[in-house]
Amino acid sequence: MSRIGNKPIEVPAGVKVDINGTHVKVVGSKGTLERHIRPEIELVQSDGVITVKCLDNSKRTRAFSGLTRTLVNNMIVGTEKLFNKKLIVEGVGYKADIKANLLTLNVGYSNPVEFPLPEGVTGSVEKTTISLESIDKELLGLTAAKIRQIRKPEPYKGKGIRYEGEHIVRKAGKSASK
Repeated sequence: MSRIGNKPIEVPAGVKVDINGTHVKVVGSKGTLERHIRPEIELVQSDGVITVKCLDNSKRTRAFSGLTRTLVNNMIVGTEKLFNKKLIVEGVGYKADIKANLLTLNVGYSNPVEFPLPEGVTGSVEKTTISLESIDKELLGLTAAKIRQIRKPEPYKGKGIRYEGEHIVRKAGKSASK
């Protein structure tokens, strides 16, 4: 079994976990998440602790045990407290605005780009920082990646949309070769 799959998952006091075969439902103070897990993996719940068991001993199943443990743990953590992701819009004249779950980006194209935020993801904009929040870590990461894809940061001036804390490796321009 994987090292991550061996770790038990502790369920906090305010979170309720229902396991019905391969269906897992987590209810917390921030919301509800549901997921189907692989049939070769079993979740065992006892005394506020969930453990992951492999029904066979193949290498593939052991790998999925670590994945399943991480996914269920993220569901529990997300329903207890929100996950958040920050994106930075960098460039002269680049700006962002959110109105009623519709993100409008002015990032150097002839027309503004409108991006509808999926249900379950909320956002806010403060100057050039886009803050996204959700209880579902997977959905939040996909949404942030799609927003970044609209205008990736370029290596010469660093203009574009990047994650907070992301380092852009800069290249020297034409004048550096002389």
